[in-house]
Amino acid sequence: MTTTTSAHAATAASELFGSPAVEESITRIVDELKKAQSSITAARPPKPELKETYQDYLDRVAKAKGKPALFPYVGSGIGNGPLVELADGSVKWDLINGIGVHMFGHSEPELVATALRAAMGDTVMQGNLQFNHDSTEFAELIIGEAAKTSRISHAFLTNSGAMANESALKICFQKNAPASRIIAFQHCFMGRSTTMAQIGDSAGGRVGIPLNTLVDYMPFYDPEHHEHSIRYAQWHLQQYINRYPQQHAVFVMELVQGEGGFNVAPREYFEPLMKMCRENDIAVWADEVQSFGRNEQMFYFEQIGLGEYIDLVTIGKMSQICAVLYTEAYAPKPGLLSGTFVGSTVGLNVGRRLLERLRDEGYYGPEGKNAQLQKAFRHHAEALVNEHPEWFPPVPHELGGHYEKVPHYGGTGGMMRLTPFGGDKARINRLLHVLFEEGIIAFSCGHGPFHLRFLPPVGVMRPEQFGEVFGIVKSALDRVAQESGTS
Repeated sequence: MTTTTSAHAATAASELFGSPAVEESITRIVDELKKAQSSITAARPPKPELKETYQDYLDRVAKAKGKPALFPYVGSGIGNGPLVELADGSVKWDLINGIGVHMFGHSEPELVATALRAAMGDTVMQGNLQFNHDSTEFAELIIGEAAKTSRISHAFLTNSGAMANESALKICFQKNAPASRIIAFQHCFMGRSTTMAQIGDSAGGRVGIPLNTLVDYMPFYDPEHHEHSIRYAQWHLQQYINRYPQQHAVFVMELVQGEGGFNVAPREYFEPLMKMCRENDIAVWADEVQSFGRNEQMFYFEQIGLGEYIDLVTIGKMSQICAVLYTEAYAPKPGLLSGTFVGSTVGLNVGRRLLERLRDEGYYGPEGKNAQLQKAFRHHAEALVNEHPEWFPPVPHELGGHYEKVPHYGGTGGMMRLTPFGGDKARINRLLHVLFEEGIIAFSCGHGPFHLRFLPPVGVMRPEQFGEVFGIVKSALDRVAQESGTS
């Protein structure tokens, strides 16, 4: 919180936040938290005596939303790292974490202490008109990290990934006016606002929405056809440039596709496309709302060495506060960007602290904690595929035939996927519910084939914990296989 340079410069806030009595109280609260979470050590079933009360919670959720919850999840308010307790007394491995938001899991003591200090701030929310130092310190941290390998120099903070993306799009349109077209990759996901739903390549996400955004879709990298895929993408982009000369404001690139299936591509695929954009005054925007922070570098563009080409990057989810970062050349004119909320005071402080920890405590690099988690996941996934090949038939390729070079597991860093049952949507969905019953919260990704998706809390998950996790995965796969007659 706020610090001072001399006793004469002290503010009432600095005296409050520096009070030994306050620190002692926070320590006592955190000690009580640690005692309460000490019994949460493994997955366990619900408590029968809480069944009726829990169903009441679920009924209230359905009534308030107008439809049942996707999973019967109501948290009790406490957990222990990657484990979370639900209001029915059950404990589950949380390997989706709010689609990647809770990257230090549940009830992480130091972050709880940070949140307690922040909760003493004078306002719950901070905005773009009135804010405390927390907002600037968060922005300075992420700008500093991005600037290490790119020309990024500014940030605009906001309270959702979709609004970060909306802000990025406005910047690109303003800078490159009157160009009005957007280039995006097939299978991309951009958010749930009206415009982002139109750019995102999901038909179900834009049912009933008037289509007034001009989007041209590029094929994403195909590892089955490496050289051809690289050449074809360049040809495809050139066709759009020829067809609509000087009409494209931006090429938005998910360098790791999240909802699309945790698809990755090598540097040699992206770099020629980025060079073509630069030659034609098309902004290069990296959408890292889902991939940010959870790979071998804080920014994925840094991991694959493409920072020199990046004009804008959007981040969110695990950072708690969302943002668009941009170069000096793309700094918007006054009046373009604003918003009532930047985010909560707790979110700003907890977000900054977790990013500091990820930066300073050995999470990054080829041997860092994030890379070690991916390695452990692949070790267990490979063993499972080899032990039960009947659960992992060939996966159909969208162009015909089957994937041969891509294994039934993949991803990067803390983004992990597994593809049983040939990527069949119905059986993947059934598997998700069986996993939930047996003690794992996961989700799906991909548009066909469909995959089992894990976003484990990289801040607290340990590689050896995948042993227990895969024991549950194996049991759940066996149940679904027997139900469908493929065991």
